[in-house]
Amino acid sequence: MEGYGPQTYGDRIAGVYDAFHEEIGLDTEGAVETLAELAGKRPVLELAIGTGRLALPLAQRGLEVHGIDASEEMVAKLREKPGGEGIPVTIGDFADVGVDGAYSLIFVAFNTFYALASQADQLRCFANAAARLADGGVFVLEAFVPDLTRFDRDQRLQTNSISSTEVVLDASRHDQAAQTITSMHVVLTEQGTTLYPIHMRYAFPSELDLMARLAGLELKHRWADWKRGEFARPSRSHVSVYGR
Repeated sequence: MEGYGPQTYGDRIAGVYDAFHEEIGLDTEGAVETLAELAGKRPVLELAIGTGRLALPLAQRGLEVHGIDASEEMVAKLREKPGGEGIPVTIGDFADVGVDGAYSLIFVAFNTFYALASQADQLRCFANAAARLADGGVFVLEAFVPDLTRFDRDQRLQTNSISSTEVVLDASRHDQAAQTITSMHVVLTEQGTTLYPIHMRYAFPSELDLMARLAGLELKHRWADWKRGEFARPSRSHVSVYGR
């Protein structure tokens, strides 16, 4: 997507990010519970920390939480929240894992790993995360399982909602060879049109496992959700835990 960089998605959606994801109904409580257990009492690093949906409740449990994010607009929203000023955040591409120290838990949640738009970037993220894991530490990744049947001739148009004053659409193009999806979240109102672009490269669980092995990690657990449900053929998402 022309003019699209690591910070584009966050900068454009920061103002409505929390409201948008609240509507989806993410299992924040389950995620925090599982992540806190995996972390133990040692430092935690969130890749693409965003507005702090997970980082803030983890910090409230007494964990030392650090973050990386490419979007200064998203981090500004984090800073506005109680406790947000106390979380160290590095501005940059999270594939670089450009921080010092070792962490018992490094994680990237809610499909955000796919924001790394090439296989090379995703491999680099695995390698850099592995290099920052403390002894016994784990790298946790939450993502959807790709479903290519969603696309017709490598396209998809979905109407999310219609009211007397607003229409919300998602328009997507799919590139099978590159494993990329380029989408636009479109909000139409009487006041005008607002566009929220996103470009991602998906990977199947088996490819993620291979990336992990190349980084010196192996799959420890794979669950269907944060409540540790069984991952099986019908599962639409997964929480994968990698360690040495």
